[in-house]
Amino acid sequence: MEHVPALDEDLKKTLGPATAKVLAEQLGLHTALDLLHHYPRRYAERGELTSLAELADQIDEHVTVVAQVADARILTFNGGRGKRLEVTITDGSGRLQLVFFGAGVHKPHKELLPGSRAMFAGKVSKFNHKLQLAHPAYEPLGADASDRDAATAFANQLIPIYPACAKLESWKIAKCVDAVLPSAREAVDPLPPALREGRGLVPLTEALLKIHRPATKADIDDARQRLKWDEAFVLQVALARRRHADSQLPAVPRRPAPGGLLDSFDAKLPFTLTDGQVAVSKEIFDDLATSHPMHRLLQGEVGSGKTMVALRAMLAVVDSGGQAAMLAPTEVLAQQHHRSIVEMMGELAEGGMLGGSDQGTKVVLLTGSMGMPARRQALLDLVTGEAGIVIGTHALIEDKVQFHDLGLVVVDEQHRFGVEQRDALRSKGKQPPHLLVMTATPIPRTVAMTVFGDLETSVLDQLPAGRSPIATHVVPAKDKPHFLARAWERVREEVENGHQAYVVCPRIGDGEDEPKKKKAAEEDGDKRPPLAVLEIAEQLTRGPLAGLSVEVLHGRMDPADKDDVMRRFAAGEVKVLVATTVIEVGVNVPNSTVMVIMDADRFGVSQLHQLRGRVGRGSAPGLCLLVSEMHEASPARARLAAVAATLDGFELSRIDLEQRREGDVLGQAQSGVRSSLRMLAVIEDEEVIAQAREEATRVVAEDPALEGLPGLRTALDALLDTEREQYLEKG
Repeated sequence: MEHVPALDEDLKKTLGPATAKVLAEQLGLHTALDLLHHYPRRYAERGELTSLAELADQIDEHVTVVAQVADARILTFNGGRGKRLEVTITDGSGRLQLVFFGAGVHKPHKELLPGSRAMFAGKVSKFNHKLQLAHPAYEPLGADASDRDAATAFANQLIPIYPACAKLESWKIAKCVDAVLPSAREAVDPLPPALREGRGLVPLTEALLKIHRPATKADIDDARQRLKWDEAFVLQVALARRRHADSQLPAVPRRPAPGGLLDSFDAKLPFTLTDGQVAVSKEIFDDLATSHPMHRLLQGEVGSGKTMVALRAMLAVVDSGGQAAMLAPTEVLAQQHHRSIVEMMGELAEGGMLGGSDQGTKVVLLTGSMGMPARRQALLDLVTGEAGIVIGTHALIEDKVQFHDLGLVVVDEQHRFGVEQRDALRSKGKQPPHLLVMTATPIPRTVAMTVFGDLETSVLDQLPAGRSPIATHVVPAKDKPHFLARAWERVREEVENGHQAYVVCPRIGDGEDEPKKKKAAEEDGDKRPPLAVLEIAEQLTRGPLAGLSVEVLHGRMDPADKDDVMRRFAAGEVKVLVATTVIEVGVNVPNSTVMVIMDADRFGVSQLHQLRGRVGRGSAPGLCLLVSEMHEASPARARLAAVAATLDGFELSRIDLEQRREGDVLGQAQSGVRSSLRMLAVIEDEEVIAQAREEATRVVAEDPALEGLPGLRTALDALLDTEREQYLEKG
């Protein structure tokens, strides 16, 4: 029978089936190696009281705290038939109530005496506006040591606090780790010895022992530094190998024809391209002219003209005899792109049609909701090569879609698409087409390197001439209701001056999302459900905006209705559009000058920045009003103040990432796959990531197959199982 290395052994063998099942189902840990990489979240010192003050932000989360019992009392109810034990614990920063009911009150009443200290684990909830843990698990921290030295050692011991779950508290996980810790000696080191020694990093075995059972705080620092390097380096090697493999693929060089479609388009532009657009276009054209596929990320500020740069790249490819496809995440956005590209191109978008230009090409739209005749014609235009440019949604990926000669794929809003979709479209080329990925969310350099490390990056951070500044103000609706009344007056004034307005709400309010939102609001005593498009639209038409043409737009409307509303709004017939975030990206109506975002505290920083980019797109200045009922001193209001204070998307993105949890930074929440980054903090560890990228590029250039580095190959296989590969590319 084949010998299974101790690190790869199923935890059932070591810990028993019941515990192994909980670890697998709740925490995704299956082997001893998985458990060794389940690092402590923090460390408590027996001699130190840890903070209860932070729990207000952790409602409904499982927490572990170390605290001292302040008092404990048994109360009766139901005429003395029911018993409740209330224990108050303190740590100097705050107090927290624990409650135990029924027959379960006697044991804790005996053990949790005032003055005693323990670790407590449970789910933070709110009852009568007070934080509490109901029926928490606890582990007393009594000193049994007989002599003073042992007592001191006990008091100064660092207690690892692990990310835990309801069925397995932190201290139980610590006991599981103890059971597998001896197998850490078998851990295969992924770092090349020269790199490890050159950087002064401890060996992997030592790092694993020190992270789980540190004797001193210096041990924790040594271990963290080493484990961060592992994560950064292995991830960067994966990306460097993908870049290397892509550079070996063949592609058709695509060069624009002198005096062709691109030159004709440039000649009729009514404005001058920004220096940034010219520079980025040159990078793209240089890539397109090579005989291996371009892989480039184009990121830029809201309104920096990314679509113009992408369109010129598509025209260059059509010029060279190829076709270009743009993949958009929603029908609204695909239709909007199609409309604006056809408008920008004019008669050049009517190749082969009456009145069309001789140098022109056909620009077709392909979405899932199109009628059969239009769809059949679009498919025919693609397979014959009649259409040089196609803009579509996921419908582009379907098997029946065939191209005559696909030369360039433009993916808009990369984070909405998975690797399968990106690859399915790329596989439609006779040879791998060039790839341009666009994102309107400005990403700090390190995040771009970590998420999009397989792409070269171009940045547009200059706004086109004629763009107006956007003034942003917070409207404290609860403290100063007259400010909200004034906001609606401002909307009316803008409309009377010939402009248009957006009102954005976090929810549709069509009944489908009601029960969930209502339940969440009831559980969270203080909060009402988020404001809804349908309710706000009705209130506005009856009240402050009576007499103006107000329409709604949201994702559950029929596609034809959505398109009709957007068309009439773009034409100026609809004056106020009450919408969800479907207007967040790509919607371009230069006549819109004001946006009111209701319950603005329910949106992320980058999302607010995206939304406000929909106004001020013409010559008139833009105004964005962030309406919130949150208290002035709350973190949510601080976030809104940050958005109001700057129009720099890169600065806001950094603030956003620093405030969110690390897993979300790399899309963990969206993809549902646990982050492979357990130790690395993308924003804090910029230097490590940059250095790891350099080292990885050098290692892969010298040994692409990593034949001389078996430990690194093993670590890569562990990182890049199917889910991780997908996760890595999803970003």
